[in-house]
Amino acid sequence: MPPSPLPLGPASPEVAEIERALTRITYLSTRARAHERLMSLAGVPLDRAAVALLRQIADSDPMRPGELANRLGVEASHVTRQVQQLQKFGYVSRVPDPDDRRAQRIELTPAGQQAIDRVREAGVRGMQLALADWSSEELRQLAGLFHRMVDDFLAHANEAAEQETTEPARTG
Repeated sequence: MPPSPLPLGPASPEVAEIERALTRITYLSTRARAHERLMSLAGVPLDRAAVALLRQIADSDPMRPGELANRLGVEASHVTRQVQQLQKFGYVSRVPDPDDRRAQRIELTPAGQQAIDRVREAGVRGMQLALADWSSEELRQLAGLFHRMVDDFLAHANEAAEQETTEPARTG
């Protein structure tokens, strides 16, 4: 089923500028060179996909690979490959799922916690340098607005997903 159409009318100039800024931030933060520099500073030899998975594991309770894939919006096979890489470095381990002994969950090891702490610290140091001229109040406001925006994005995504599952299938 095709996605629901966008609301009628043009976007406000303010929303268009926010989208433009987010696109620029995303580009800057996902460039290969920026990632390599961050990994060098952190001393962690992982690619971007593995770091994204490591962050997700660090921010949650142990979960099944399929749950990780859903949270990251990727295919399960992608998570399987990344988990294997993270296991090779000793950053994650597989543990039995207490709800189903046949299944496994992925959890962070102490080495994995140290690695993600180093990645986050290196990222925070770089951000601190970039935002050094901002006041504490400006930083507080920005953080609050970013959290609010992410919460609203998630709520919108959940509403859209619910609509997709409750709307009857259209036939041509």
